[in-house]
Amino acid sequence: MADVGEVLMSVLSTIRVPKPGDRVHKDECALSFSSPESEGGIYVCMNTFLGFGSQYVGRHHARTGQRAYLHITRTRKAKKEDENNSGSGHPPKKKPTRLAIGIEGGFDVEQELYEEDVKVVILPDRQEVTSEDLGTMPDVVRERVSLSMSGIMAADSVSHTLQVQQWDGEVRQESKHAANLKQLDNGVKIPPSGWRCEVCDLQENIWMNLTDGKVLCGRRYFDGSGGNNHALLHFQETGYPLAVKLGTITPDGADVYSYDEDDMVLDSKLPEHLAHFGINMMTMEKTERTMTELEIAVNQRVGEWEVIQESGTTLKPLFGPGVTGMKNLGNSCYLNSVMQVLFTVPDFQSTYVSNIDKIIDEAPSDPTQDFKTQVAKLGYGLLSGEYSKPAPDPGDEIGASEPRGDQVGIAPRMFKALVGRGHPEFSTNRQQDAQEFLLHFINMVERNCRSGPNPSEAFRFLVEEKIVCQQSQKAKYTQRVDYIVQLPVPMDQAANTEELKEAERRREEGDSSAPTVRAQIPFSACMAALSEPEMLTDFWSSAVQAKTSATKTTRFASFPDHLVIQIKKFTFGLDWVPKKLDVSIDVPDTLDLSGLRATGQQPGEELLPEVAPPPLMTPDVEVKGILGSHGNEDDDSLYSPLLSPVLDDSTVSQLCEMGFPLEACRKAVYYTGNTGIDAAMNWIMSHMDDPDFSAPLVLPGSSSGPGTTPTESLSEEHLATIVSMGFSRDQATKALRATSNVLERAVDWIFSHLDDLDSMDVSEAGRSAAESEGGRDPPPGPRVRDGPGKYELFAFISHMGTSTMCGHYVCHIKKDQQWVIFNDQKVCASEKPPKDLGYLYFYRRVAD
Repeated sequence: MADVGEVLMSVLSTIRVPKPGDRVHKDECALSFSSPESEGGIYVCMNTFLGFGSQYVGRHHARTGQRAYLHITRTRKAKKEDENNSGSGHPPKKKPTRLAIGIEGGFDVEQELYEEDVKVVILPDRQEVTSEDLGTMPDVVRERVSLSMSGIMAADSVSHTLQVQQWDGEVRQESKHAANLKQLDNGVKIPPSGWRCEVCDLQENIWMNLTDGKVLCGRRYFDGSGGNNHALLHFQETGYPLAVKLGTITPDGADVYSYDEDDMVLDSKLPEHLAHFGINMMTMEKTERTMTELEIAVNQRVGEWEVIQESGTTLKPLFGPGVTGMKNLGNSCYLNSVMQVLFTVPDFQSTYVSNIDKIIDEAPSDPTQDFKTQVAKLGYGLLSGEYSKPAPDPGDEIGASEPRGDQVGIAPRMFKALVGRGHPEFSTNRQQDAQEFLLHFINMVERNCRSGPNPSEAFRFLVEEKIVCQQSQKAKYTQRVDYIVQLPVPMDQAANTEELKEAERRREEGDSSAPTVRAQIPFSACMAALSEPEMLTDFWSSAVQAKTSATKTTRFASFPDHLVIQIKKFTFGLDWVPKKLDVSIDVPDTLDLSGLRATGQQPGEELLPEVAPPPLMTPDVEVKGILGSHGNEDDDSLYSPLLSPVLDDSTVSQLCEMGFPLEACRKAVYYTGNTGIDAAMNWIMSHMDDPDFSAPLVLPGSSSGPGTTPTESLSEEHLATIVSMGFSRDQATKALRATSNVLERAVDWIFSHLDDLDSMDVSEAGRSAAESEGGRDPPPGPRVRDGPGKYELFAFISHMGTSTMCGHYVCHIKKDQQWVIFNDQKVCASEKPPKDLGYLYFYRRVAD
């Protein structure tokens, strides 16, 4: 074996020192969930700074020829008996003042719990070099290798940077009114307790205005609790901006709200402002919950958290393949729940986990940025059982009376960073809607599986919409692709209406002992609301060439292998404040949707003529053409007319007043044919997540609004990128021309117009039996599967909290006829799965 010093000299040119901006992956393997704490530690390539577990470092060496790796291992230290013991000579830990980790005022990250061992390893012979060994080597070797080692160890790892930065909660800012706040010399002095609203005598949620000392109640919350808005009304009358919540004042601070800035704020002069009204901040004690505590309390609906998490029962922890927990990275429970369910679906298992070796072999040079690699890594981590082990004993923090189901589990940091990159919500650590993430992930799968097996086909189905003109009785049939059935919740169909009314009456009368009653909605009522015809007013009928009424009926043109049902619990109140319906629905274990199969055109049924509404022109717009790709300014024979449509200005204005972008409002009115505010509002709510939601209205027959992008000017690089995703050059050209040659918009456009792409095939079973019997050739469209409409429930995701922007998600999955609860790192056998409180339900097809 060659001398290690000579070997180091031979590879010295491949050893780099990290520079600012270099991504150093020293906490997590790029291809597995190995870490420095794992058996074998982690090997960091000293050239690319990618990290690899012991099972993959040899593969990276064989593929790249890289030989020098920094081997990092961490061993847990024995915990001190009492770190807060005053006899130790160390002051007690400071109490956290911010919802944050590893930053000033946040929770401490206890790095001292581990002992670290670092050395250089040279492959393939695995020769080891320690810092002490470098002292005997030539200066050029010692200096270069030492700088690289210290640079790698000093650099913030990618995972640490994401964890700390994204975990930081909202930071309250100093109020612009604090420094020069006007305070009236009116002789008002506030007692240290016994406060009441000066208007309504309410004794809870009491605020004192810091300008005139008025003591008034706070805002009324959307659930009816809180105050009666008297402090807010006082601000609206006087303009006095700052108020402090009485009962939250301590020597450390208090809750201060700025009505002018509409946010919780800091007041650096709070002791002075309180002293003006006789309040000594240093002697005050907390008697009221802070706004943060109130938010948590409001989110924790009575009974919901305990029931969904099965907190009141002794649950048996599970370990092994297919029951691996996932660490919560800070409000990532929505992601954890969705991915746990998806990797129960055979299509995702076979596409990613069964092919993991092939996927890793074909991965690009930086696998941390490759979608297929990171999805396969996550799937293997969940199903292999390698990380399904009990978490280390935390000592006496948890009493022996509470069984622990926490696991070592996996922390999907790379996966979360990759799927959330560039997304305004999923790139943050804020809580998200699990349904929105599911669709976002399916969209990413669609983009990355164009040239191979596509597991999202398991959920894809066709919806047939039938519109019947009530005047002519002629029909129009359209089909669209969908992945989720959104089930409405008819609150007026509650089985316990009288009980609900009585509880509401008692609450309105101020009865604090009034029980919280949950509405019990029959599942059959939800299905009836989904299937019943919808009445359309102001429908433009091509048969009568005028506006009339029509009915729209929705049916399944195909049944997917796996059916996802979303209970539409989240809605908007009359004031557009989002709220969650607190309901219990008797969701069945088996489901037969055969009666909702689309039938297509019936014998003797006439179709509405394919005639567009007459073109409407604004009187002040001159008709101009669009220059064709071969036209010129002197010859307008190839011009195509661009007509400016008449839009209902009042409807556009109403939508704009609700805060929606002008162009989105124009499109909503245009695409709903000026049929009114309700139809336009429904269009907006259905298209809010579209990438071109706020883009200018593009009329049929035009390419991109103000003008077209001729083929000759399209970027060859953009064309090649889209073609590499499995689309034809013609399709890529069409997408780029429709989006002014902007690659990102073109990719979004092409995936939102799959129905229009002529080359996409439909499987033989992709249409209903009625259509097949009719002998009609199925029109081009996305590939769908079809089969019987009978299903059995195999998983559901539940949400706890008042809105999708807060709270917590868990999922229950049926494995080998046993329900299992996945609550982040805790995986246990479920005793009482709360199937009536779910948000997303997952069914799989059963044979007849």
